[in-house]
Amino acid sequence: MITLTSAQIDALLVSWFFPLARILGMVSTAPVFNSRAVPMRIRLTVGLVLVMAIAPALPAAPAIQPGTWQGIALFVQQIVIGLSIGLAMRIVMAAFDIAGEIIGLQMGLSFATFFDPDTSAQTAVLGELLGLLATLVFLALNGHLLMIDVLVRSFEIAPIGGVHFTTKPWAALLQLSTLVFASGLLIALPMIAALLITNIALAVLTRAAPQLNIFAVGFPVTSTVGLLLLIVSLEAFAPAVQHVLDRGFDITAQFIRALPGI
Repeated sequence: MITLTSAQIDALLVSWFFPLARILGMVSTAPVFNSRAVPMRIRLTVGLVLVMAIAPALPAAPAIQPGTWQGIALFVQQIVIGLSIGLAMRIVMAAFDIAGEIIGLQMGLSFATFFDPDTSAQTAVLGELLGLLATLVFLALNGHLLMIDVLVRSFEIAPIGGVHFTTKPWAALLQLSTLVFASGLLIALPMIAALLITNIALAVLTRAAPQLNIFAVGFPVTSTVGLLLLIVSLEAFAPAVQHVLDRGFDITAQFIRALPGI
């Protein structure tokens, strides 16, 4: 008959339960993993499989009783780290939603919205389209596997019990705000320039022919030009997504390196 002492049970909980908290935190917020299309059971299964795969290779956890206040604080700390890692890349993916919002506004399609179950809000159709294309590129580039690799390396750089929260990690994550808005604007900039030229041409045409009903002609013209430019620019969309994702992973790496507080 196998008997376990309370110290052995505490060691098992620390070795498996705390890594699981960080893993499930990342799975619940990371792109693709946090999709409403992925059932909660699948997310939990992914977390359990990952902790079974990486727990034996993790650095030794500190001797802390999980039921104490110190153990609870450490458990919450692991959840926060996992949530931050996943949320960092989720914020990066929002750049393409912003680009779609800007392009739709310039094309006159800002009224075309529908309910997005992932955000529980009304989302522009073009923003959702660019978001789906970015997700496909993310999967094609093995972004989901890179997220798992980042998570595993976070246990090496910031092991359990070796994290001291300072302002440095959160300052690194604040860079994501500038990255999201700047990237979204840069992605939409060619469309903005082309549609601006189209609107100027329509203004000149209206000036030359005042009897022309600009409200009846302008919307079909700008929508057609915008859709044609969107089709032509799809070839350059994948490299833009890769560049934005690379910057997002770099900032996430800065966040993880700053976690030990050294």
